[in-house]
Amino acid sequence: MRIGIFGGSFNPIHYGHVAVARGVLASGLVDEVWLMVSPRNPLKREADLMPNRRRLSLARKAVEGIDGVKVSDFEMHLPVPSYTYLTLRRLREEYPDAAFSLVIGADNWLAFSRWAHPEEILLTTPIIIYPRRGSDIDPSTLPEGVTLLEMPLYDISSTQIRQGTV
Repeated sequence: MRIGIFGGSFNPIHYGHVAVARGVLASGLVDEVWLMVSPRNPLKREADLMPNRRRLSLARKAVEGIDGVKVSDFEMHLPVPSYTYLTLRRLREEYPDAAFSLVIGADNWLAFSRWAHPEEILLTTPIIIYPRRGSDIDPSTLPEGVTLLEMPLYDISSTQIRQGTV
C-alpha cells in the first residue's frame, strides 16, 4: 500500500486541504492519503491552535465519505514537538508493509532545509509537492524522489479563516 502522509495543523481544515488530498490521490502516486493532524508544528506559534480533539473532529467530518482519504491521530501519540523525520521513522516501524510518501506544499519545500534532518527524509521518503501561490519551484531543480504536482491553486488558508478575512 502506497500512503501519502499529508501533515498539518489543520487549524482549521478547509476545502483547499481536501482538494489537495483528492489531487494527490488522483495523481496515482499513492493509494491512500492520510491527513496527519499535528499536535504542534515546531515552526509555528502554538497560541492560536485549536484543541487536538476539535481539529481531529473537523478533519474527519471534512473527508467523510471520500474513498482513500483518512484522518490520523498517529502523531498525537508521539513526543511533542513532532518532527517529521521521527514521525516517518515510527510509521515505517508500525506499518512495515506500507510505502510512505510525504505530501507538502511548495512553501514548505522552499523552507525544507530548516526542517529537522531533511537529508534523512530525502533519503528515505518520496516527497510530493503541491503548488502554493507565491512559492514558485522549477521542477528541473528538484532532486530524485521529489515530485511537483500540477493542480489548481486555492486562495484560502487556515490563518485567513481564523482572522475572518476569507
